[in-house]
Amino acid sequence: MARKFNELRDKMSPQRRAKSTLMAQEMMAEMLLAEIRKQTGLTQVDLAERLGITQPTLSKLESQDDMQLSTLRRIIEALGGDLEVIAHLPGDKTVTLGQFRGHAQTA
Repeated sequence: MARKFNELRDKMSPQRRAKSTLMAQEMMAEMLLAEIRKQTGLTQVDLAERLGITQPTLSKLESQDDMQLSTLRRIIEALGGDLEVIAHLPGDKTVTLGQFRGHAQTA
């Protein structure tokens, strides 16, 4: 008999739950665009319609390893998210580039 994840999670120790959550966050940080789309419950056809492009065009975009930031931003926004670009610089400095409007915030 299949068990629900919530039932299994509730039986985990707090330490195990914390480790599981951290692992999930790390995996999410490494996701490909297609995986992110699937996580949101959208098909390529659904997302392509939101973007005003064809499904084959979206398929090509999802398989690219290089694209313009404006294209990536449109895709992420069509998925209901916001794109944030973070640069890690020497000296443990982190700069968050604010939506490509030409300004930067130092964190």
